[in-house]
Amino acid sequence: MLDQASGRKDPSITSIDHFVGTRDHTSPGDRRRAIVKAAHRLHEQLSSAPPVRYYRSCNIVRAPYPTKYALRDACSLPHPYIHILNRLFVVQYETSDGVKTLLVSPTDPDRSVETPFFRRLRDSMPDSERLANLLAPRYASVRTWLERIGISPAQVDYITFDHLHTQDVRGWLGTDQTPGLFPNAKLLITRQEWASARDLLPPQRDWYCPDGTLGVPDRRVAFFEGDLRLGESVVLMRTPGHTEGNHSIVVRTDEGVLVTSENGVSADCYAPARSRIPGLKRYARETGMDIVINGNTLEGALDQYLSMVQEREVAGPSRRNPDFPNIMPSSELSPYWMFPGINPTFTFGELEFGTPHKST
Repeated sequence: MLDQASGRKDPSITSIDHFVGTRDHTSPGDRRRAIVKAAHRLHEQLSSAPPVRYYRSCNIVRAPYPTKYALRDACSLPHPYIHILNRLFVVQYETSDGVKTLLVSPTDPDRSVETPFFRRLRDSMPDSERLANLLAPRYASVRTWLERIGISPAQVDYITFDHLHTQDVRGWLGTDQTPGLFPNAKLLITRQEWASARDLLPPQRDWYCPDGTLGVPDRRVAFFEGDLRLGESVVLMRTPGHTEGNHSIVVRTDEGVLVTSENGVSADCYAPARSRIPGLKRYARETGMDIVINGNTLEGALDQYLSMVQEREVAGPSRRNPDFPNIMPSSELSPYWMFPGINPTFTFGELEFGTPHKST
């Protein structure tokens, strides 16, 4: 259920119950079977829905990320880091109330560098600024991408993040003292993720921006606890594991049902038996694992495994490469010249479908 502190309710946002009770079974096997059955039903329903009006993935910033977190015990190479590419996703969908604009994962690199893990990494460099720019090159800001597409900040109805690691939302939503970039937008976030970000334990603290939510007015945040449908063709689906409050963004596009989160860092992580990343195929064969979780905080590894199965079954196979599911991580493992040796078998790159509804 969506809880909006104030303002007019949005009738185009509704609750769905596909996964209610699926994780209540005592047997983990029964949980998985129930989740898979529900996921197939949601996939079929979304496949019958019209594609969203507009979908675009936009490169924002690259960052080094420890291999031991990204690929856990599966990778056989001794490389300490992989490279992930963070993207903004611009989604516009039709409703009876007109076209709505949703921004998924609008990272603010100027603020996200204050995440304790990345701040320590940056401070450890001998030529901090120059080397930092090589290790974490930036492409374009959220504002620049919207200008290129032709969408004004005032058009943005909602922003959302699958989780709040490295995120500072104050620049988008504002505080009681300063306005944000998006005057009309609300943050769609699970109540658990918001609560976690505001009262962290030491195992979590390294990955959240200090005070990234401090001072944001309650009226700018809309909480949910179950799964939501936005219009006909977008679903925010609770997928706990990477964090307690994690959710996935599911969008019916011109290329089928596309799922985004950071439970995994690559499509390879959802089909390790087909991966060419050294070690993953052997890991899958020897352990029977059909998933490689992204685990930097390990808030709930078994739930995360089930969530990644859920994401894979909701997405279905990619039309670009049916060996892998139609899952595009919000921060995707990608080739980069400074980090040779660990390259994904399959990546999506930048995607664009449909025609944007531009500001007038």
